[in-house]
Amino acid sequence: MKDKIINFFTDVTKEMGKVTWPSREELTESTKIVILVTLIIAAFAWVVDFAVSQILKAIL
Repeated sequence: MKDKIINFFTDVTKEMGKVTWPSREELTESTKIVILVTLIIAAFAWVVDFAVSQILKAIL
């Protein structure tokens, strides 16, 4: 059991060495895109919610 645990962490260390990490600029750009898309989706959801609630108020 102990050997399996040691093997696991050895493999994890090897795999982490193969990871290509993004540069600071790439990370900043990706973050901006995620925030922008999130705001667009939130605005769309708000517009749809507002429209549906107005339609329901008019009907009821």
